[in-house]
Amino acid sequence: MLEYRYDTQLLMEGQGLDEDQINAYIQANIPGDCLLAVGDEQLIKIHFHTNVPWKVLEYCAGLGEIFDIVVEDMDRQERGLQG
Repeated sequence: MLEYRYDTQLLMEGQGLDEDQINAYIQANIPGDCLLAVGDEQLIKIHFHTNVPWKVLEYCAGLGEIFDIVVEDMDRQERGLQG
C-alpha cells in the first residue's frame, strides 16, 4: 500500500507567483512527497503525492487561477484499475 495515495497535478496562473515560497508552504503544511513546483511569476506547475489533494487545490486556488487539474488514485492504478 502506498503512503500517499493521490497524484495531484495542476497548473496555476497568477501574478507574482513564487515557486520557492509555494514549495516551502506545501512541504511545511500538507503531508505528502514527490513535490514539484516549477514555473515563473505567472505560471506554476504543481505535482504532489498526498492523501489530502483538496488542501493543495484550496491553497493554490488562493494564489491564482487553477486549471488542468488531475487527481489520480495511485492505489487503484497499482491494482490495475482506472485511477
